[in-house]
Amino acid sequence: MDLRLNGKSALVTGASRGIGLATVSVLLDEGMHVVAAARTLTPELRATGAVGVAVDLSTVEGPAHLVARAEAELGGLDLLVNNVGGGDADAAWSGGFLACTEQQWRDAFDLNFFASVRTTRAALPRLTADGGGAIVNVSSTSARTPHAGPIAYSTAKAALTAFGKALAEEFGPRGVRVNTVSPGPVRTDMWESSDGYGAQLAASMGVPHEQLLDGLPDLAGMVTGRLAEAREVAALIAYLGSPVAAGITGADYLIDGNSVKTV
Repeated sequence: MDLRLNGKSALVTGASRGIGLATVSVLLDEGMHVVAAARTLTPELRATGAVGVAVDLSTVEGPAHLVARAEAELGGLDLLVNNVGGGDADAAWSGGFLACTEQQWRDAFDLNFFASVRTTRAALPRLTADGGGAIVNVSSTSARTPHAGPIAYSTAKAALTAFGKALAEEFGPRGVRVNTVSPGPVRTDMWESSDGYGAQLAASMGVPHEQLLDGLPDLAGMVTGRLAEAREVAALIAYLGSPVAAGITGADYLIDGNSVKTV
């Protein structure tokens, strides 16, 4: 399918690895000009050929700086992918509510919610000035099925999902579509890294990391029997950001192997 993205411009945040890196690759394959933002520009990101911008989007000034740089590089903006999120695994991720400090709540919201709010606020004038565009926010199934750990992350992602719905209502009449993609467990460093959330969760459960990963699809109720791949999520993001999906806005798409059973 031709997504009709050739020659258009995109800004992708949280692009150094995982879903963000896969999204950059997919959009480049579709012929887009891409600015890719990350706190650290990894060799894998540099190898894509995208314009990399090193920026800390958890800061107040970072998003505005990024969008100004993207506008200078691209000369316009057709698609914003707010993928930045996650965070460094610590006791707040698996220790429950009382283990989560005031600073950890702030850090979780700065990265998983306010980074997207601020980047969107900076980018919207360009999207509306060009007569329309698209925003895709990357949330999580945790927004729909919150659990004790990581409570701050789940709550911030729920806020991001609500934010996208409200934006779609306000800016739809001005030609800007806003959609959300909510992955379940995806085969990324968050789950697979020896110092990521998956490893920490395994330690808290007293099981080997590999055993947790092998059993996670069944544990999460994923009828596919496997974790999603980052490029599968990226393909959905590209579709929602494309003119082919012109009739879709205000939606929240799960890509979770049917782990969320509610309607």
